[in-house]
Amino acid sequence: MNSKKISCLLLLGLLLSNGVKADGEFVVKDIQVKGLQRISLGTVFNYLPVNVGERFSLENVSPAIKALFKTGFFKDVSIEREGSTLIINVVERPSIAKIIFEGNKDLSKDDLTKALDKIGLSEGKIFDRQVLDKVEQELTRQYLSHGKYGLKIKTDVSKLTRNRVGIHINISEGRVTKIKQINIVGNNAFPDKTLLGNFELSTSNLLSFYTKNDQYSKQKLSADLETLRSYYLDRGYINFSVESTQVAITPDKKDIYVTVNVKEGDIYKLSKVKLAGILVVAP
Repeated sequence: MNSKKISCLLLLGLLLSNGVKADGEFVVKDIQVKGLQRISLGTVFNYLPVNVGERFSLENVSPAIKALFKTGFFKDVSIEREGSTLIINVVERPSIAKIIFEGNKDLSKDDLTKALDKIGLSEGKIFDRQVLDKVEQELTRQYLSHGKYGLKIKTDVSKLTRNRVGIHINISEGRVTKIKQINIVGNNAFPDKTLLGNFELSTSNLLSFYTKNDQYSKQKLSADLETLRSYYLDRGYINFSVESTQVAITPDKKDIYVTVNVKEGDIYKLSKVKLAGILVVAP
């Protein structure tokens, strides 16, 4: 049984034991909030859907608890009644005091911090374990764009004083996964060497340490496919299409094989040009 159901049952017992009507309705003369540490009293009152002077009954219990849970500030909420006083008991979620990165080399602390901030994880914010589960996914996305496919991430959460937590993220970047081979399948009009010469992506060469053109990137591959398409269209292959692409990574995460399947279609040549309309200059 979850905390919301327990809270509702507790209030039901309290209301009935105080000899009120069957629906438990009473006029709220005071509201007390217990358990606050960092969250202000005014913040709670802003979200609480009941005010002093209003009638409160069992029907209002669930909406009130849901409203406070929805803020994300609390991990437990319960409601009690003492006479005409409504008592709100809360347990705040801890805040994030610090985030420590260890093992990062390719990406700076600022880059990683910005990436985590996008998913709602940053110092000073309320700690939500569900958001923590997204850390590996987001950081993996960041490192894949740098060709790091052997990435390993481990996160640890430690409790600190004053209901705070520290998050330690240990990163093992691994080596850069490099393009071992790029194959184009289905091309008959032009050889691989000619077509691949227009690609930004390439297998390793003497300049790769500087250009990093041997590091696979989905964005770079998309640009290269568009270059390939333009190359064929400019030469009369108006029905040219890229049928599919496959990217395979070796089990040791060291090499990538890229295969591009194309359909060239027929070549079309310009046979006649005709000008129509009122011409100022004779053709």
